Amino acid sequence: MGTPRFTPEFKEEALRQITERGYSVAEVSDRLGVSAHSLI
Repeated sequence: MGTPRFTPEFKEEALRQITERGYSVAEVSDRLGVSAHSLI
């Protein structure tokens, strides 16, 4: 099983939730079902 590949749209939305909406990386990763490490 390899590293999951995220679409550009998925990455943009995750970043938007952190930078524009003020959610923490942990909150966004939990909401999206991915590890916090994968968002860093």
